[in-house]
Amino acid sequence: MARLAVGDKAPDFSLPTGDGSILSLKQLRGKKVVLYFYPKDNTSGCTKEACEFSEKSTAIKRKGAVVVGVSADSASSHKKFADKYDLSFPLVSDEDKEIIKSYGVWKKKSMYGRQYMGIERTTFIIDEKGNIASIFPKVKVNGHVDEVLNAL
Repeated sequence: MARLAVGDKAPDFSLPTGDGSILSLKQLRGKKVVLYFYPKDNTSGCTKEACEFSEKSTAIKRKGAVVVGVSADSASSHKKFADKYDLSFPLVSDEDKEIIKSYGVWKKKSMYGRQYMGIERTTFIIDEKGNIASIFPKVKVNGHVDEVLNAL
């Protein structure tokens, strides 16, 4: 399991999006990338976070950045989720969890006394050269997008 730090080279990826294309981090070189990992499409916290990123996408673009969401849901699930909420950015599918693990966000979690493995809500800002500029671990959804905007 990776333990990434600010200044590290961001692990590259090429993953399917909901629209059927493949998105790679290399394609985004030259732009800042807000790469956010979230547990599951269509759950309350993940929906709120996605909608806030979408609502503030113009402000994020003005800062020279693009948003990409990552979860282990399928590309078809991402398409339905993005269409339902009219999201303005791509969601990539990492069903085998390779990238999720390479970013170190596959963690032991617990709910109601039950322990299980899952995605810890985490956001990375990657600079124009592909290096990690900021890391937001254990994200609390309320106020997070503003926190990201301030960091950009």
